[in-house]
Amino acid sequence: MNEEEGKNPLKGLGPRILELLSELGELELEDVEMDVGELELAITQAPVSAVPAIKPPAALKPKPETLLVEEFKPPVMEYPGRIVEVTIGATKSEGGSRFNSVTIGGETSPPFYLFENPPPHRPAVSIDVFDMKIHLASAVRMHVEDVIEDPGEWAKRAVDKWGADVINLHLISVDPLLKDTSPKEASKTVEEVLQAVKAPLAVGGCGDPEKDLAVFKRVAEDFKGERLLFNSVTLDMNVKEAAESIVSNGHVLIAFTPMDMDKARELNRRLYEYVEKDRIVIDTTTAALGYGLDYAFTIMERTRLAGLMGDPELQHPLSSGTTNAWAAREAWMQMDPQWGPREFRGPLWETVTATTLLLAGVDYFMMMHPAAVKTLKSIIDEFCLGLRGGDENYLSWLTMKT
Repeated sequence: MNEEEGKNPLKGLGPRILELLSELGELELEDVEMDVGELELAITQAPVSAVPAIKPPAALKPKPETLLVEEFKPPVMEYPGRIVEVTIGATKSEGGSRFNSVTIGGETSPPFYLFENPPPHRPAVSIDVFDMKIHLASAVRMHVEDVIEDPGEWAKRAVDKWGADVINLHLISVDPLLKDTSPKEASKTVEEVLQAVKAPLAVGGCGDPEKDLAVFKRVAEDFKGERLLFNSVTLDMNVKEAAESIVSNGHVLIAFTPMDMDKARELNRRLYEYVEKDRIVIDTTTAALGYGLDYAFTIMERTRLAGLMGDPELQHPLSSGTTNAWAAREAWMQMDPQWGPREFRGPLWETVTATTLLLAGVDYFMMMHPAAVKTLKSIIDEFCLGLRGGDENYLSWLTMKT
């Protein structure tokens, strides 16, 4: 401290404080009193943004009283493939004895795309008839109990009372493990049914490939020209013999495979060596509601779409053994009351199975319960509006009262 600062110690305080602050960054004073005459503080004010003026609320728009009218145009596609047409049954002018024939297939669009191409033919519904007394669910047996041992009368009831388009005759008595009926006796049963009804006829065997082949060959020869639908030719059968016998006598067939599109292609490739494409219906196996219906639907839908997209080996009508629905225990067992009476539950099980596969593209249904048959045929009527000239009321479903 110099002499001048000693006389006035406060004179050099300011510079000293600045020097300390520059070195330390902060300065703390203790027990210091400052006696000043006037203290001036300079405070820099940050700029304040202007608050926008609040606009008064706009007038509320009136509540719409009607829906906006907007035209909807569904996307229309063209598919490179076409499903072949297969005709079941032959009239007298065609070399048979039926009053009418039934044609299935011919689609150029997915099922019931009425906005693209309405199906050229309605799906056909057949009713199963057996050539011997078998165990049936009570809900079915009550309708056929008095004719269960008379396939001719059973078939007549199915056509006259329940409106079957085709009779699906099962010759299960030929099974070597049952009655082992001879091919000649089986042929007599076919004749009995052909005499009882004039609807087209499908003929099925017992599932034994060797016995079915023998029966099919005999029936095909005995009823040449009737254009029977043989149900069915499989990969474990002698495909050459079965196909040549069926086709040479003017009939058509179902190519049956498990749920495998590659197996369906394989069987068709083998059949093409002996059979024209318009004589083949394919069956990729039906699983019942709750027992794999989703798998059955998926395979059938993929098969149909593949055919439409140009796969030449899958361009065939689809068949469904819809009566497999009765293999599900929920369709026939006595269960908790919450499941409802089985007299209704069984037909519903068959109806739901059939309706689901109808949407997958099935053209030929094998069914059993008259209520399920009636319901499915009514649904087909509604879906096939385009075949009756069209009904635009379905476009007004938003405003329809039920």
